[in-house]
Amino acid sequence: MRINTKPYGAIEVDERQRISFPHGLLGFEKFQDYVLLDAERQPFYWLQSVEVERVAFVLVNPFLFRPDYELDIDDIDLAEIRIDDPEEALIFSIVTIPADGSPMTANLQGPLVINKEQRLARQAVLTDPRWKTRHDIVAELASAKKAPC
Repeated sequence: MRINTKPYGAIEVDERQRISFPHGLLGFEKFQDYVLLDAERQPFYWLQSVEVERVAFVLVNPFLFRPDYELDIDDIDLAEIRIDDPEEALIFSIVTIPADGSPMTANLQGPLVINKEQRLARQAVLTDPRWKTRHDIVAELASAKKAPC
């Protein structure tokens, strides 16, 4: 499949990279079809809308910088994307990279949960007060490295 992407222009992507968000993402509900792409710099990824080139999000695995991250997601939400076992899921956080040089942050309050076999996904909304919409990735990564084992 050939799509136009924000980071790479027109590219060929494998159908296995396609992910469906039946309810879209918060604020982007009308866009439901995406592809997951590797970013040039690891550990980041791109979630690119298939429908609109300029709708793309940088993602990161939140467990890389918050090993204590816990998700309490309603079973109904998980059933909607056919997840019965946590091993079936990929978890990502949407990253914000401000143009003004402010710290790069990740949204831990609204993680993306992807059924890696069915390629169905949804954005969860966590109510745990520890998880905010803006966690400083670099500061928390440094803090995690200093924490005792």
